[in-house]
Amino acid sequence: MPNKWTGKGNPYTREEVRQRLQKTLAQKKAIIGAGAGTGISAKFIEKGGADFLIIYNSGRFRMSGHGSTAGLMAYGDANAVAMEIGEFEVLPVVEEIPVFCGVHGSDPRRRMWHFLQQVKAMGFSGINNFPTHCIVDGSFRDILEETGMGFYKEVEMVRLASEMDLYSCVYVATPEEAVQMAEVGADSIIAHVGTTVGGSIGVVGATVNMDFAIKRTQEIIEAGRKVNPDIIFLAHGGPINTPEDVKVILANTDAHGFVGASSLERMAVESSLTALTQQFKSLEL
Repeated sequence: MPNKWTGKGNPYTREEVRQRLQKTLAQKKAIIGAGAGTGISAKFIEKGGADFLIIYNSGRFRMSGHGSTAGLMAYGDANAVAMEIGEFEVLPVVEEIPVFCGVHGSDPRRRMWHFLQQVKAMGFSGINNFPTHCIVDGSFRDILEETGMGFYKEVEMVRLASEMDLYSCVYVATPEEAVQMAEVGADSIIAHVGTTVGGSIGVVGATVNMDFAIKRTQEIIEAGRKVNPDIIFLAHGGPINTPEDVKVILANTDAHGFVGASSLERMAVESSLTALTQQFKSLEL
């Protein structure tokens, strides 16, 4: 069903997003989602054929030349940044594919039911849980959980989103988290295996190998589909960076596709701008 005001595009209902993604799977094609931190990224990722876009606060840091992990730090209001990118940059230029808003579900300053109404009114078709505390571990993670800012707040946000007819495409880092998200109605689960390698600001030592990525991704899939076999499972992060890497994951797990943020947006800019500038600089008088 097209947008009743414009005749096409966002916002889509939760069921409409499901139908679109199921159509991709029926064609035996991998589902590809992408993070976008600027309007021009969104515009040309859509032209490349991505199935959906996610607007994260980390996209702004990424496209400013900083590591995506800055999105987890206290460098601004994550929810406000995502809404601003959506309102003024991405939603005005995206023609047709669904756009999801990265929501910081554990933000203690917001009434989440109220904020999600704003997300929906803005024209987003779904949500994603970023910044996410699922990729925080150790004693700091324990402190977050014990002081009312834990992953369980992200789970509650997804439960609310499901009730509000917003499609949910969410990050988890463990099988246990996959079960929690599946139980509250998550539509798509992204197996997050760490910060993406590669490029000028990708991680080098602080990552996992491909064998671990395969194992953990499959564990997450198996745990989540025990709760709901209709969930769409996607891979993300760590050593999964290039199309060739994604081929390996798809061949060795039951994943239905891939979500790329740095691996699509940042890598494309780094490589293309460097190469094009070098071509210009090769000119002689």
